[in-house]
Amino acid sequence: MTVVVKAANYLEVCKQLRDDPSLRFEQLMDVAGVDYSTYGDGAYDGPRFAAVTHLLSIANNWRLRVRVFAPDDEVPIVPSLVDIWTSANWYEREAFDLYGIVFEGHPDLRRILTDYGFIGHPFRKDFPISGYVEMRYDPEEKRVVYQPVTIEPREITPRVIREDRYGGLKH
Repeated sequence: MTVVVKAANYLEVCKQLRDDPSLRFEQLMDVAGVDYSTYGDGAYDGPRFAAVTHLLSIANNWRLRVRVFAPDDEVPIVPSLVDIWTSANWYEREAFDLYGIVFEGHPDLRRILTDYGFIGHPFRKDFPISGYVEMRYDPEEKRVVYQPVTIEPREITPRVIREDRYGGLKH
């Protein structure tokens, strides 16, 4: 089951889900970012970024998905759940790092999977496949250097295996 919540009500709803004795969603299992920019082959007309939280009520054996959309596509901001469930900490950092979703009130929102000097957010649909910057070890400078990507995009066409020559047998 999925509940879609407005960003303004996100913290209040999550506290209710945790604290209401009939609900008791005491465990946050995951927080993931989502980029809806190409959802439905471009037919989707709504906010671009969402944070999706997966909750577990051990007492009731229930699972619940809570989706909150960031109101601003240019600077996606949603409230942080770290004060409600401390397990949200690294999940929110991951969504920030990979999607650029800012979790307002997070105590230590910084990159967790990519390098601190990394430019952009690699899970966004508009991020180039080869990235912007590459790094390599330069033996002359005896250090790692960053430079613009030098890979030229190319189309790879697979070799066709003909049945009559497969496995070295000729028919």
